[in-house]
Amino acid sequence: MTDLRLEPLSAATIVAANSLTLKPGQEQYVQPVSHSIAEAYVRPTTAWPRVVLDGDEVVGFIMGNFDAENSQEELRSCIWRLNVAASAQGRGVGRFAVHGLAEEARSRGFDRLTVMFEPGDDGPEPFFRAIGFQVIGETQYGEHFAALTL
Repeated sequence: MTDLRLEPLSAATIVAANSLTLKPGQEQYVQPVSHSIAEAYVRPTTAWPRVVLDGDEVVGFIMGNFDAENSQEELRSCIWRLNVAASAQGRGVGRFAVHGLAEEARSRGFDRLTVMFEPGDDGPEPFFRAIGFQVIGETQYGEHFAALTL
């Protein structure tokens, strides 16, 4: 990992982003990148899809959503997706992506960033806690909302 950077999802990176492979068991906790692409297409004014590049290789994908008018406060500035290639996990790629999205949220005037996830043994909760997120509630379906103060 030498040259991490975030770039907008583009025609040049979309195939690699769609081909990201997670570790076994993680698929149940995150939707494929293709779902995010569809969501970004129908919400172009609020969606923020980015790839994480290490040099020229796509090693991750993050999508945020910024909607200051959302009636549900937890969804105004949030992480919708975070996918990191299995081969790149544990090397700071996810942390880098979340910090980049947090900077974007700050620049848009938000004072916190949220994420929603399913609890579970192979789930993302330990990762989000390690970078400063705290669980603030639960959805009607048992998913956790966590927040990071910016």
